[in-house]
Amino acid sequence: MEKVRWGVLGTAGIARSSTIPAMKTADNCELYAIAGRSPEKAKRFQEEFGFERAYGSYDALLANPRVEAVYIPLPNDLHCEWVIRALNAKKHVLCEKPLALNAAQAEEMFRAAEANDVCLMEAFAYQHSPIVAALKRELDSGVIGEARYLESAFIGGLPKPGDYRWRKEAGGGAAYDLGCYAVSMALRMLGEEPREIRAAAHFNEQGIDLFTSMLFTYGNGATANLYCGMLAGTRRLDRFHILGTKGEIWSPVEFNQAGDIPYTVVHDGITETKTVTAPNNYRLEVEQLGRCARGVETPFVSREFSLAMARMLDKVLEEINK
Repeated sequence: MEKVRWGVLGTAGIARSSTIPAMKTADNCELYAIAGRSPEKAKRFQEEFGFERAYGSYDALLANPRVEAVYIPLPNDLHCEWVIRALNAKKHVLCEKPLALNAAQAEEMFRAAEANDVCLMEAFAYQHSPIVAALKRELDSGVIGEARYLESAFIGGLPKPGDYRWRKEAGGGAAYDLGCYAVSMALRMLGEEPREIRAAAHFNEQGIDLFTSMLFTYGNGATANLYCGMLAGTRRLDRFHILGTKGEIWSPVEFNQAGDIPYTVVHDGITETKTVTAPNNYRLEVEQLGRCARGVETPFVSREFSLAMARMLDKVLEEINK
């Protein structure tokens, strides 16, 4: 398959540490252009990673007709504007999660993608992992019966001073940045939006939620208990556990983990521990959007999935800000 020429709109930490290195290893990706608000920083990225072009403005990159797809790692409050600009420039877009500050923005983005006949996908790299597929297969097989209780947590460390996560107007806080992982795991596993969402949070003096607890209840009686926080010290906490009417499944799922990942299934008095080998998830999402750009596939993190996520996060934020 012919490689897709990619541009990167921004020089954020996630781009440098995770996504761009993964793009260099992707089978169908050509690192073509990098843009930053600082021409000097864009030039450093070009030299470090081997981009063919470097631009000192996002608009300049989007104006290049050779750029076919764009990765957007900008702060949350800039997603809507630059996603729509990229879509209107006829570029396929992979945008960091959370896609939008609210469901209305997400709907506007997908309307722009449809109007320009290009793909838009939210960058939930871990959703492409074989461990997520394996857990979903186990659940759907009925081996543990009907799901009754799901628990997922993501507790990370405090962002550095000056990080946009400390600014509420920029979409900062634990619920946006980390809660979306736990919420998306519940959505993928249970396959539907909850009937009711309750949530509570601990805030700092600037009104940023440092820890948020979410309780989802579903029409079939299932419950999801989800946690997220920006308050850990040296160790982060990732956890996934689901109880069914006939057994349980759990895994020490570190979101975006690569390598050998164990998970355990308990059913009929038997405890089985299995292992899945996961490649770099950032590479998997880049390759998947590349295939979408070539018309071979449709986005795995779909329009429907991202809109449901946005609606659920809207409700979580409404609850904790009452």
